[in-house]
Amino acid sequence: MNILILGATGFIGSAAASRLLADGHSVTGLGRNPSRARLKLPDIRWIEADLSEMLRAEDWRAVIEGHDAVVNCAGALQDGLADDLAATQHKAMLALYAAAQQTRPLIVQISARTNGAAGDLPFLATKHQADKALASSGLPHVILRPALVLGRNAHGGSALLRALAALPFSIPLVHAASPVATVALDDVAAAVSSAVAGHLPSGTDADLASTEQLTLAQLVTLHRQWLGLPHADVVSLPAVAAAPATWVADAAGRLGWRSPLRSTAMTVMAEGIQPSADRDPGIATASARDILRMNPAGVQDLWFARLYLLKPPIIGTLSIFWLLSGFLPLLDIGRAATHFLPLLQAGPAVSLAVLTCLIDMLLGAAVLVRPLARRAMHGMMLVSLTYLAGATIVEPSLWLDPLGLLVKVLPSLVLTLAALAILDER
Repeated sequence: MNILILGATGFIGSAAASRLLADGHSVTGLGRNPSRARLKLPDIRWIEADLSEMLRAEDWRAVIEGHDAVVNCAGALQDGLADDLAATQHKAMLALYAAAQQTRPLIVQISARTNGAAGDLPFLATKHQADKALASSGLPHVILRPALVLGRNAHGGSALLRALAALPFSIPLVHAASPVATVALDDVAAAVSSAVAGHLPSGTDADLASTEQLTLAQLVTLHRQWLGLPHADVVSLPAVAAAPATWVADAAGRLGWRSPLRSTAMTVMAEGIQPSADRDPGIATASARDILRMNPAGVQDLWFARLYLLKPPIIGTLSIFWLLSGFLPLLDIGRAATHFLPLLQAGPAVSLAVLTCLIDMLLGAAVLVRPLARRAMHGMMLVSLTYLAGATIVEPSLWLDPLGLLVKVLPSLVLTLAALAILDER
């Protein structure tokens, strides 16, 4: 069969794509930025497109033509610079369903439990609207609602679990007693495979979750054991304790960063993650203990867990360093311009000093914007090396000051390299 997967570069979408390829299907993947996915999965035909811009049936007809099934693994947690929930999760799906009326491919929708107390959140509300429209569309369809997805790799909530588990001394948790149902990533991919193969009847609306019952505290402790770390007590905190982190995460979301600590995730976790009913899709789902036991942790997992929560302060520190390095010299620009006097007269030296300050502040601000962060870091490295080379030629005595301008550039370069190393999210 010819299968189109929406969000094929994502956590669930890439697993579904690999499973369907192994099943012998011809797979087409659609994603916003599939450049790296093309290298990892060259057997897939890739389409670069943004669902938030595919809001008319005409936008879909050529894309779905010739496909026997469409698997929708695309989605976002919260509106932000890079995500428009209403467009991606609802309006684009209505356009897809309208376009599919002619060829009538099977639609496999990866959704979520939408009938809980948090159902009014845009994340769940848009999912619910798309699910309802699909159910009434007359198209052959299967809706799968996975719980918290765990796999060999980690993304979003599962990545945060590992990071919390690796904290030293103790583990502070908000909503520590909330129930968290889990499902193996491989089991989600197996359910998609069963749906495509016709083993799940059209109209199936199934929860995917293990029968194992764990609290958030138990799940984090289980991950700590998996990482091979000694026991640490869980400290249960009131919900208000998470407010500062949630506020920062929401603000970062407006700049394109997709933190699992945003308010949507915290609201969902307050209720817990549970299946809504005993609806069995005919797929055995492994428990969290089985998932971790079948995928032993390596040192790379420990590195990831320890670095995950350090990523925001690393990038924040880098931004502050460059913003201050540009702003503070402006307070005494005449003194800053003295470094250029061996080459330039006073007027041009001041102008060049102001220019370099503005460049520093621009890079410090740009690194906070997710789509610009990589280019900003490359710019930081280029500017730093230019400063080092120019100052070494013009004023080499600066190297003799252990706390001077040139020496301070070196740790900045190392911090930039570290930020680049951990910048990727998938």
